[in-house]
Amino acid sequence: MTTKEIFNEMQKRMDQNPSKLVGLKGVFQFDIGGPDSGIYSVAIADGKAAVSEGPSSSADITITMASNDFGDLIEGRLDPMAAFMGGKLKVNGDMMLAMQLQSLLA
Repeated sequence: MTTKEIFNEMQKRMDQNPSKLVGLKGVFQFDIGGPDSGIYSVAIADGKAAVSEGPSSSADITITMASNDFGDLIEGRLDPMAAFMGGKLKVNGDMMLAMQLQSLLA
């Protein structure tokens, strides 16, 4: 699955299951490097999410990963905490939002 396909699928999942978004508010920016790179933002508020391609001017948190590691994370082959501790996932910004990342990606 390409990075773009992952974010398209993420949008579909959040639209289909908005209960996961209740109480979550913030803008996540994903800086994906490597061979399938891209910058995407996910804005969440009022139980709704909007995925967009490109950087956000108001990101609360920026997640930086290589595209292959991001794919492994999404597919469940890479544990988010192990990725963070191993330096494969870098977080800049609101760490409380980072802790809620699992529900966003699942």
